[in-house]
Amino acid sequence: MKRFYKTASVDEAAGGGFEVRLDNRPIRSPAKAPLVFASWPLAQAVAAEWDAQPEDIAPDSMPLMQLASTAVDLIGKGRAAIVDGVAAYAETDLLCYRAEHPRNLVELQAQRWQPLLDWATLRYDAPLHVNAGLMPKPQPPEALRALRNAVEAYDDWTLSALQTATGSCGSLIVALALVEGHIDAEEAFAVSQLDETFQIEAWGEDPETTKRRAALRVDIAACRRFVDLLRA
Repeated sequence: MKRFYKTASVDEAAGGGFEVRLDNRPIRSPAKAPLVFASWPLAQAVAAEWDAQPEDIAPDSMPLMQLASTAVDLIGKGRAAIVDGVAAYAETDLLCYRAEHPRNLVELQAQRWQPLLDWATLRYDAPLHVNAGLMPKPQPPEALRALRNAVEAYDDWTLSALQTATGSCGSLIVALALVEGHIDAEEAFAVSQLDETFQIEAWGEDPETTKRRAALRVDIAACRRFVDLLRA
């Protein structure tokens, strides 16, 4: 899509909140729904994404806009299913499946992953079992319920960021820690990519893996920035 506007700006919306305008016309979501931001800083950041677009608009370069659109177009309409999908990650959370060898990887996982599981136990009263190897192990139903309740408690906009972060990290616990501000985006990327980074340090990295990991890093950072701006 070609750039069809000269400037992007932010103004107050008629019914409250803030809207991003392209040449004084309010933007809409891909499904043509109004996009009204509760946070002025978030609206400004989305306007900056639009303002930075070259002659050919690249939607993938506007992660904050994508997260806002997801909140309005998808989460609002399919909230229950999305909550179920995000919460289901706790059943096989990345942090609960540990290597059996080599010893230095086993120790590294315990050092980097266990504190996050301990945090989740205290924060949500949701102790999860740790398993050595890849065979699935049932988690305590009461812990799964507590984590689902935590997911369900978020508003649609925060849930949009949590959903993306959970998928990018492969871990609900890491995503919750990110959204709650317990860890920053770089730490979330590091702990969720710990196994792969360990293998790369031993065997090297191919260009496709480099590209994929870079995209994950961007997505995780965008989720944290989105939540921070939403709460500013």
